[in-house]
Amino acid sequence: MSKMKLRRERANSRPPSSMASCAEPSASGPEPTAPPPAGVPPLEDFEVLDGVEDAEGEEEEEEEEEEEEDLSELPPLEDVGRPPLEEAEQPGALAREFLAAMEPEPEPAPAPDEWLDILGNGLLRKKTLVPGPPGSSRPAKGQVVTVQLQTSLENGTRVQEEPELVFTLGDCDVIQALDLSVPLMDVGETAMVTADSKYCYGPQGRNPYIPPHAALCLEVTLKTAVDGPDLEMLTGQERVALANRKRECGNAHYQRADFVLAANSYDLAIKAITSSAKVDMTFEEEEQLLQLKVKCLNNLAASQLKLDHYRAALRSCSLVLEHQPDNIKALFRKGKVLAQQGEYSEAIPILRAALKLEPSNKTIHAELSKLVKKHAAQRSTETALYRKMLGNPSRLPAKCPGKGAWSIPWKWLFGATAVALGGVALSVVIAARN
Repeated sequence: MSKMKLRRERANSRPPSSMASCAEPSASGPEPTAPPPAGVPPLEDFEVLDGVEDAEGEEEEEEEEEEEEDLSELPPLEDVGRPPLEEAEQPGALAREFLAAMEPEPEPAPAPDEWLDILGNGLLRKKTLVPGPPGSSRPAKGQVVTVQLQTSLENGTRVQEEPELVFTLGDCDVIQALDLSVPLMDVGETAMVTADSKYCYGPQGRNPYIPPHAALCLEVTLKTAVDGPDLEMLTGQERVALANRKRECGNAHYQRADFVLAANSYDLAIKAITSSAKVDMTFEEEEQLLQLKVKCLNNLAASQLKLDHYRAALRSCSLVLEHQPDNIKALFRKGKVLAQQGEYSEAIPILRAALKLEPSNKTIHAELSKLVKKHAAQRSTETALYRKMLGNPSRLPAKCPGKGAWSIPWKWLFGATAVALGGVALSVVIAARN
């Protein structure tokens, strides 16, 4: 029986398989033992064989006792062939790796030092320095925004500082660098904007601090963004103030030779003046708005003349002359537009009227002298053409530029008149004799 006990102890001391070591113990107790494979006698047959006494069994028992003593000096069976605990794979590691792989990776937040290429040409870029508060919105076109602005040259020299700059977004009230970058900012955000000179003050610069062709660095803080005013609800003085701001913006664009933006600003000023009003205005305010309208129309005509938009410029000058027939600037520009169109016979009387109102104006005098010479050259060309036509009487006269389709040379007309008068005289004589 001692041999049987020894073998049972050895069977119980065998290490569990690797699969069992990873499984959790069952709550319902030990699992039932799997049946032995076919051809193998049941467990009790081994016990019967263990009880047979013979000489060979005694020798085997001695050898097994020696082996048992030798095994006692070895490390425990569960440590044989297995790595240390810190090197072995921990239970559930594969499951954790699988779950981690299944979880969606969060999108990386944009780096705070990234530059945004606004136009895609590298000439106008924006970088967020201080983001706006959570939930803040971006301004829309037509809203009135207030920004804090610090302007520096590329070498770091600060040339301009505006603690509160107010303008209407999209109305070209400021340089293009601001008008294009502020819509990409949140209220409360501070950003750095680098802009090429074409989006700032261009080849003219801005005296005395900004040289020509200067690229600028703008540090902009967007403070507020509110809806623009309702033009119909503005008082007379508010209309005057708004129209004056737009006119001054147009003047700034005109000085930088940006005539397209200048014409746009003058159009906005005229719109603010002429829009319908639901608020009563005094006679003085109406007169003030009329004077302002005349100034804006004159400046608009000058911009249109620079852009070679002659028909639009002629219409603007005519609107001025409807209000003020003796406006010298409108007369001068209208004469100049007609001269550009080749209408010298119409332009010269208009310029003479302007010179009569202001005889000391050298610009009008020079333009009038130039037109008179051009008109004289044109008339000499026409006279030479008439002579060429009359020198070949066998042919009908050709049409001359600037004349009607039914024009007749003066010699033919004189001859026809003489014949008609002769016929009338002959008729009178015959009637007298009768």
